[in-house]
Amino acid sequence: MTVAVVGTGLVGTSVALAAVRGGFEVRAWDADPATLAIAAAHDGVTGCDDLAQAVAGSSLVIVATPIAAIPAVVAETLAAAPDAVVTDAGSIKGHVVAGAWSSATSRGLSLERFVPSHPMGGSERSGPAHASAALIDGIVWAVTPTAVSTDAAITRLEAFITAVGARPVRLTPERHDRLVAMVSHLPQVASTALMSLAATEEADEPDILLLAAGGFRDLTRLAASSPGLWSEILLANRDEVIRAIDLYVGRLRRLRDEVGARSGEGVERIFREAKGARLGLTAKPQVRAGVAVLQVPIPDRPGGLAAVTIGLAEAGVNIEDLQIVHSPEGGRGLVHLTVAADAADGAASVLASHDLDPVRLA
Repeated sequence: MTVAVVGTGLVGTSVALAAVRGGFEVRAWDADPATLAIAAAHDGVTGCDDLAQAVAGSSLVIVATPIAAIPAVVAETLAAAPDAVVTDAGSIKGHVVAGAWSSATSRGLSLERFVPSHPMGGSERSGPAHASAALIDGIVWAVTPTAVSTDAAITRLEAFITAVGARPVRLTPERHDRLVAMVSHLPQVASTALMSLAATEEADEPDILLLAAGGFRDLTRLAASSPGLWSEILLANRDEVIRAIDLYVGRLRRLRDEVGARSGEGVERIFREAKGARLGLTAKPQVRAGVAVLQVPIPDRPGGLAAVTIGLAEAGVNIEDLQIVHSPEGGRGLVHLTVAADAADGAASVLASHDLDPVRLA
């Protein structure tokens, strides 16, 4: 099966590399020759001179261009590859579906072979130089068929998604946009707003960022994302993003009011509810019923993290999630390990035997 990727940015190139790894023949094209050249330098990715050459004879075409370009490219691809199933990688679906419908019908094309989708993988980095097949490993890949997408087209796309190591999850375009506004777009907004606040409101405090500990660094990581990309995403999903921001502001006000009322019980209740929900947010559904978080101080030197991971590996303890919180004064860091609850005591014992000092947080 030949797969064509149109648009070779971070996501497009990562999908292409995952497809190569899965044994597919992969062709690629990008409107920017320099971007295409970087993507085509990867083994197994064949760069093409134009879109028609890239999609000719393909079984599946993934359109991974900027959102504004997707509808027109989808229509052009449907015309140039009459046997291909066409999907896209846009992070907004309602906007894409409406635009694709308009572009296709104006050319007398049917959308039966078009199955919109959204691979839920990404990074604050951008461009093909940072692409990796690992970006696709284990991710949820939302499949959002239109009213006229055929079952055969949906099945072909979902089979590909599974073959490259992702997990297809079927949603309506409307539901997709509502959910990603909360779990994808709002985190970007919150991260950017917090970083902007610290940078501008405390501009006369040059030492403020020196005091920024792990929590601040974790929360503001997304603020390093592409401004142009995120401006486009937020405006394309405007109504749902505004709704999510309003809900978030309401939660902030609720917490502010509890603090203002000196209600220790109220503040603790909010934190307890959030903590319980966070502990259920593990990478694997089978461990959601019970996880534990261990905090482990490690020295900031080569091999520091290896002592943790090797020790647990020797004991047969799987790490479900891992975060590193760097200490602002340097010299050490804190590793937060999530393990299955029934493995927590054993993990703590193993780490202690390696001269580490784990503390169970939950």
